Amino acid sequence: MKVLKYCPNCGKESLNWDGEKKWSCSQCSFTLYNNVAGAVAVVIRHGDEVYLTRRNQDPKKDKLDLAGGFVDPRESAEETCKRELFEELQLDIDISNLKYITSLPNIYQYKEIDYNTIDLFYEYRVQKKFEVSIELSEISETQWIALKDINLEDLAFDSQKRFFKEYLKNL
Repeated sequence: MKVLKYCPNCGKESLNWDGEKKWSCSQCSFTLYNNVAGAVAVVIRHGDEVYLTRRNQDPKKDKLDLAGGFVDPRESAEETCKRELFEELQLDIDISNLKYITSLPNIYQYKEIDYNTIDLFYEYRVQKKFEVSIELSEISETQWIALKDINLEDLAFDSQKRFFKEYLKNL
């Protein structure tokens, strides 16, 4: 991980990383916390198939991914699911049909900074398969894939690999 050196408060090269969650300035006592960020991932499911996206940008470019993203300030996790599915897939969902499944910790590395996240997994079942117009800046393609055909190594993030390992056991 990239280590920050300069204090945003006093500007001196005096930030010290504790190796886990905070930077502290030895000159002015400023503390910068690297708190956990909330993120959602939605399993869009029709029968024994799920709708996956392929990432079109780093981190993990070209890997399979669940639709989702980071929770914005003053937004519930369910509202995030609705917003992200619309932004990424132009899919307008009814949040009352979201089913919370579990949460898993993850590390999202972006531009050499490790962001600790808590990934909240939801399931959203659809009555029929669909294809959507995708946001090409984030996603290069989408595909329906049979649950039995999911290769965990093709998935972008460790939390999703752990999630699907358990999810597939419970079918």
